[in-house]
Amino acid sequence: MRDKRKAKSEKRKVKAQNLKFLVLNFGFTFFVLHFSLTCFAQDAVLTSKDLIEKSWEAHGKRDAEKTLEYTGQCIELYAKQAQEQQSSLNAMPKEGTPGLQELNDVAVAYFIQGEVHMRDQEWEKAKAALNIVLDKYKYAWGWDPRGWFWSVTEKARDSITKINKIIRGDTGEEGEEASRENLIPIALHDPGADVVDYEKYGEFKGAGTRDYKYIVKDQEGLSMAAGEGIHPNTSSHRFDQRFITAVKEGKVKQGLHWQYMNSPDLQTAFFNWIIAAEPAGVKLFYIGELLEKSGLIKHALKAYHAIAVHFPGSYGWTYWHTPWYVGQTALAKIESILRGNPDLNLRLEGAYIKILNGFDNDISNDIVITDPGRFIKVNLTDKIFSRKSAKDIGVSRALGKGKVRLVQYQNSHWQLLVDGSPYMIKGITYAPTRVGQSPDEGTLGNWMTEDSDKNGRIDGPYDSFVDENGNNKQDAGEPAVGDFQLMKEMGVNTIRLYHHPLKISKELLRDMYNRYGIRVIIGDFLGKYAIGSNAEWAKGTDYANPEHKKNMLASVRRMVEEFKDEPYVLMWLLGNENVYGVACNADKNPKAFFQFANEAALMIKSMDADHPVALCNGDTLFLDAFAKYAADIDIFSANAYRGSYGFGSLWSAVKELADKPAFISEYGCPAYAKGRSLSDAEGLQAEYHRGCWQDIENNTAFSEGAGNSLGGIVFEWLDEWWKAYEPFIHDRQGLFTGPFPDGYMHEEWLGVCGQGSGALSPFLRHLRKSYFLYRDSWLRDEPWEFKDLLSKH
Repeated sequence: MRDKRKAKSEKRKVKAQNLKFLVLNFGFTFFVLHFSLTCFAQDAVLTSKDLIEKSWEAHGKRDAEKTLEYTGQCIELYAKQAQEQQSSLNAMPKEGTPGLQELNDVAVAYFIQGEVHMRDQEWEKAKAALNIVLDKYKYAWGWDPRGWFWSVTEKARDSITKINKIIRGDTGEEGEEASRENLIPIALHDPGADVVDYEKYGEFKGAGTRDYKYIVKDQEGLSMAAGEGIHPNTSSHRFDQRFITAVKEGKVKQGLHWQYMNSPDLQTAFFNWIIAAEPAGVKLFYIGELLEKSGLIKHALKAYHAIAVHFPGSYGWTYWHTPWYVGQTALAKIESILRGNPDLNLRLEGAYIKILNGFDNDISNDIVITDPGRFIKVNLTDKIFSRKSAKDIGVSRALGKGKVRLVQYQNSHWQLLVDGSPYMIKGITYAPTRVGQSPDEGTLGNWMTEDSDKNGRIDGPYDSFVDENGNNKQDAGEPAVGDFQLMKEMGVNTIRLYHHPLKISKELLRDMYNRYGIRVIIGDFLGKYAIGSNAEWAKGTDYANPEHKKNMLASVRRMVEEFKDEPYVLMWLLGNENVYGVACNADKNPKAFFQFANEAALMIKSMDADHPVALCNGDTLFLDAFAKYAADIDIFSANAYRGSYGFGSLWSAVKELADKPAFISEYGCPAYAKGRSLSDAEGLQAEYHRGCWQDIENNTAFSEGAGNSLGGIVFEWLDEWWKAYEPFIHDRQGLFTGPFPDGYMHEEWLGVCGQGSGALSPFLRHLRKSYFLYRDSWLRDEPWEFKDLLSKH
């Protein structure tokens, strides 16, 4: 009996063990299955794009181990697809071409690995990674969160060049100046009349309404008056022997117009644009630009005016795929030409083009209201003595009670007053970055504290010198002057700074103000680049997120508390073109952004009554939303790069929609243009600045324009060599297309000062022609045009 019980007990033990084993085995199996499914799910989520985002994030944190881990995963998982996509191409695809994500990401993964090894000064490993891009993935594009595509091959090649320079101990620029090419001007076969009297050849109907149109009644007469290349003249060029010869030589044919647009051969470009298959308004605009370059000013005026008469609603698309309203730009061009050529004694009277609903990227609901106006002769003395002043017109309202105030006069014009006197912002963005430093590599220093020669003085503000003879040396007759003194001599009275992410030196700014008379516009990024919101860069600031808003308000509060009693503060500035996006969603939810900006402005006003509040917009994008949701913001400012004619309808649009004063918080032009000598390019930069500043002046109080301009801030004081990612190379590649001398933005050449070869950075200053242009203007009390007319009279 005992043996039976023992046997049963043994059986129960065996069963229990087996059951335990089964349970454990099942648990292990479940764990393995769960783990596998989890990994599978993670692999499904971690696309090549996800891995690259994680790679950049880790790289930004200088976590080399994680960066190499994520890039390695991207390469391991997606290299096969990348190679297949590369093999399917026989030329560089268009930027943003779909179906090439893995190709682009794997190439960028190798590029990032090269950057990691460069940081660690492992030069051969870096070159090996970068050479893989050149050998296997030459048709890949990268996407910069700042808003543009970049060729991975091009940047890999630049990085290898940089490495070789470092190995050789050479950190200077290439030193190869672009060769000067003489322009071949346009010679007109059929110039037509000086000015087209459209009432003589047709009838205007509905001028000033959405039903406007011009009805041609004498086609032949109008064509003869318009002249060669100007609508509706589509035939007279065919009798031009130069055109016939160019066609025979293959220089003129469909599709070549963009190729010739920035060519020195203006004649051939002109012929190609006449026959170009482009929208009529766009075609006329570029024909007008070519005529301007040739000095055929009257014919250019006819081209621009023809747009307003025949095609006022024409539009094109910018590089950023925002609408470009050609008619409004054409009218601005006309104003700019007439300002610069007072001897023509002409004025375009009554002309305007309004685009209702035109402040977003949707053109489907746009309504065009047009009056093309007419050219009239003006009397020189009328130009001189029509100008009024505050003595003639009383104040209708004032904003603010402190030392910096805004006043609006009874004629609706605005002025900024500081201690009771008119103050025009003659500003510049000051960020004297040392060659070789870059925020992309985590090496950007703080110019307010850097003393690289250990002499007890801050480098840029006090120790910079002017390289008078351009030999990239500091000769005996070239003493340290300092940027603050040079800016004072230029006429600068304002700089623009943000209180984060780098620490501001109050002592330095006090000295700048006390000794050099330069004030400061202090800004908070308001979540742009995820600064101040504590949002992740990849996800960006969400202006409807309570936590993000709380963090940003705390950031703004810190700014005001720290600086409100500083004597150099001119005003507060919220944001930096947030409406373009980039690590924030203001472009997707502008209502929430402007409502929050208004909330921040109200908080500032509750803390500080001495200084007005401005918002920094991206041009006039979502201006209607600003007007609707940001009523408590005192000043509208915009970063705007429209062209050498200035800012066109910006002033009147702000006045009509928001009834606010405005200033340009950023504008500028590269001092480099492909196909031109550096000296020529400097001249083109200066001409661009001349046109912009004249437009700013022309719209100040008691001038001919909208009367709401408070001034502008030039971008920028000194070339920054890191903008195209290789901070030891003064990059000459155009980052994106735009209204600049050669059609491209060369972001490393925007300074009114250059750094020469870079070998004596951060001390050497080459003062460009634009520097002297501003010095001649900003130190005078009266605008150029008014002063010139008085002297001529």
